[in-house]
Amino acid sequence: MAAENEERKPRRLKGHTSTATCCISSRDRHGFLATAGEDGCVCLFDLRCQIVQQVMKLADDAISSICFKQGNENIIYLSSGTEVRCFDVRMATPEKPLESYNYNQDEINQISCNLKSSFLAAADDSGDVKICSSVQFVPWKPWEVITGGLDSKMIMWDFSKGRPFLIVDFGKIEHKNGNDGQFYNPPFIHSIAVPETDMLERSGKICAVARGDGTVSIINIESELAVAKSKGKMKSLNSTRGSSSTGNSGGTENQNEWKRLHLEYSHGGHSASASCVTFSSFGEKGKLLISGGNDKSVKIWDWSQYLDETKTCASTNVAVSINLQKKVNWLCTTPADSENLVVCDTSKVVKVYTVS
Repeated sequence: MAAENEERKPRRLKGHTSTATCCISSRDRHGFLATAGEDGCVCLFDLRCQIVQQVMKLADDAISSICFKQGNENIIYLSSGTEVRCFDVRMATPEKPLESYNYNQDEINQISCNLKSSFLAAADDSGDVKICSSVQFVPWKPWEVITGGLDSKMIMWDFSKGRPFLIVDFGKIEHKNGNDGQFYNPPFIHSIAVPETDMLERSGKICAVARGDGTVSIINIESELAVAKSKGKMKSLNSTRGSSSTGNSGGTENQNEWKRLHLEYSHGGHSASASCVTFSSFGEKGKLLISGGNDKSVKIWDWSQYLDETKTCASTNVAVSINLQKKVNWLCTTPADSENLVVCDTSKVVKVYTVS
């Protein structure tokens, strides 16, 4: 896939009266979408129809995030301010949520529901260090979540014990090729994407990170864990021997294939902050990585084609770019062959593109 810029005319979905903030697509119902906005409304769309199917005023303030309940997509969770609310879209009224949760101390940035719908995670602005901006459950590990924040750290947690077991600090990662487009911007984490279970055979156990310096990073989780475990063993061994070592910890990095791939401006990537990222659910699921940014563009990465075990950066320009008129707030994909990319930008109109 060569780097190229494309002007595409999207389908325009109207229903919100102010900026659309987020969107989700159904896994069970072809062409079914839910969007939310700063108007406190949730809009339901069926792409087989020409107009919005339902508009529900479910919050007094802006809705920052929305997700379906796994296994029952008539149930949606949304976050507004410091509250998470749950509604049945078949009978939704703002006065009658099925459930509400008020455990967060500050404004919620993102919510996520695990596969069995037994846990709900909410990332908010509170914390002793920095804002937590994104959270995702790990589908192959029932007690693990991945979070990212404005401390530039990606952290994997065992939430049954309430403690982290892997930390990747992007503020300390030096790219061999540099990042010409966003040298002065810190690598704050704005969004994290984890492949769904039906993508794992192709993608492996990885996650993608959209960063404030414009880079989209792909992390090989198992390789990172293997290196961390090896370093822990070496530290314990050196402590037992009463000595310190600055050498290589057993060559683990070479033994565990690639660890990180950074998709940067010099490879056709974003020239401003990357605000969101997701894996494609159409075609060969997980083959493409799609990111949106404050440079008013969407980048489509055929990331696995350009993976080189000897490098941490893509070897050539790999992105197809869709140029927009506004900055990207959020995006999602559908399983369809057409109308399979949904983009919420800083306008009130949701755009739908076809990626083939």
